[in-house]
Amino acid sequence: MKQLRGVTWKHTRGLLPMLATAERFEEMHPDVQITWETRSLQSFADEPLEVLALRYDLLVIDHPSCGRAAAKGFLIPLDEAIPTPFLQDQAQHSVGQSYQSYYYNAQQWALPIDAAAPVSGYRLDLLRESGYDVPRTWEEMTHLAHKGLVVVPGLAIDSLMNFFMLCLALGEEPCSTDDRVVSAPVSAEAMRRLRELLRLCPSECMKANPIAIWEMLAKSQRGAYCPFAYGYSNYSRRGYAEYPVNAGDLVTFHGAPLRSTLGGAGLAISAGCRDMETATTYLQYVASGLCQRTVYFDAGGQPGHRGAWLDDEVNRRSNGFFKETLPALNRAWVRPRFDGYLQFQSHAGELLHRYLRDGGDELSVLTDMDHLLRNAHQGRRNEVQ
Repeated sequence: MKQLRGVTWKHTRGLLPMLATAERFEEMHPDVQITWETRSLQSFADEPLEVLALRYDLLVIDHPSCGRAAAKGFLIPLDEAIPTPFLQDQAQHSVGQSYQSYYYNAQQWALPIDAAAPVSGYRLDLLRESGYDVPRTWEEMTHLAHKGLVVVPGLAIDSLMNFFMLCLALGEEPCSTDDRVVSAPVSAEAMRRLRELLRLCPSECMKANPIAIWEMLAKSQRGAYCPFAYGYSNYSRRGYAEYPVNAGDLVTFHGAPLRSTLGGAGLAISAGCRDMETATTYLQYVASGLCQRTVYFDAGGQPGHRGAWLDDEVNRRSNGFFKETLPALNRAWVRPRFDGYLQFQSHAGELLHRYLRDGGDELSVLTDMDHLLRNAHQGRRNEVQ
């Protein structure tokens, strides 16, 4: 019996499609057994993969891990293991930059089986009861927040992603140099706007990740609108939650739609994989357009293949989630992926979160974040030397 062991993140969207694809793959290949285990969403965002790669053959990863993988060699470059025509098809059917986000140092480290970015979510029934339409601009959204109708994920990692989004809206790309996150004026305005918004939201938002926000919208009367949270199509599907949540594009800021920070998940193979041939065959099955819009989606997955996002049946069964949010995915910005970025992300997020919670001097926060960024790059250079 050929056996493979994989790890993904703990949520319906993360685990159930892997279990379903493994079961179907085993039916097609009776001599194969694939088991899947989970780790937390926070661990998925910032935990180094070296140790996990020692224990698992298959890993569902976040794209900022690619720099570490390239530096340390604990994942298999897929361009050396999977036929070029299949990879070309994957690139052609990418949702936004999902496929490209796993391409680093001239090699492909994962296939984008899941695509996500912050999108808006709302309860149309609650908005109508309150006499409001879905907001289209930052100003309209802020007005809703003053009425107590807005919820936003305020956990450290999500706040940092939203900070990046506002920096982009203010005209600067974060971390475009090795020694500065963004300029002081842009940083200060982005921090102040994010803090002002969070102070208008329920207090529990400061500790909420996107799953908690979607749960809040789906089962309570506490919030009616979320302007940006990593999308979960599950909450737009019939029967998944008490109240289905509508999803859509982001509001405009200074006349242009916000550009959020790309997320999603890729399927990778560890360098210590016990059966490379079976693993690569399974990867191609999971990432294929047919599987993505059927078995993978049917089990609660959020596909990474563009064909699924455009599929009429997929959209019918998800209240139009995919077609309504695709513009936001197409615009989404790709985070840095250099070896050391994940450490910067974790510590910078905590610095920002402390400011958002307690207040303080924006320039001081930025100075500390710049220091973290320089150290992250310096650590990378020291390891190369």
